[in-house]
Amino acid sequence: MKRHAADPVIENRRKVPPPTETDPVIEALVQDIIAKVADKWTMLILEVLEENGTLRFTQIGRLVGTISQKMLTKTLRQMECDGLVRRTVHPVIPPHVDYDLTPLGRTLGSAFCGVWIWAETHHAEIEEARRLFNEQPPRPALE
Repeated sequence: MKRHAADPVIENRRKVPPPTETDPVIEALVQDIIAKVADKWTMLILEVLEENGTLRFTQIGRLVGTISQKMLTKTLRQMECDGLVRRTVHPVIPPHVDYDLTPLGRTLGSAFCGVWIWAETHHAEIEEARRLFNEQPPRPALE
């Protein structure tokens, strides 16, 4: 379909300002945070704490499922470092440590809720696209 100069789609494109320069420090921080929080374990731990509130280490591990103790420890430490999780040590014998989301951690859960809703809304389309892709004949390797 040929578009004319008075076409509203073309007119709207002309009004879009050019992209602005991003502060390299902010860009690096955003990329670093996305790399850390968008991994499988961080998202699962975030969801478990969001749904269950304050939990002990073993409770988190049990609710997450197949995570090793080493990976759970590493992920919780990173989440604590980033200000997403609060680790509370209770001065009793035996030691009692529990974890809960900080206000910052709760906002991250809310932000990823949009991704969850999008996935629920479009899961059939994604599955169909994957099915069609997998039915294609193999492609030659790029060299």
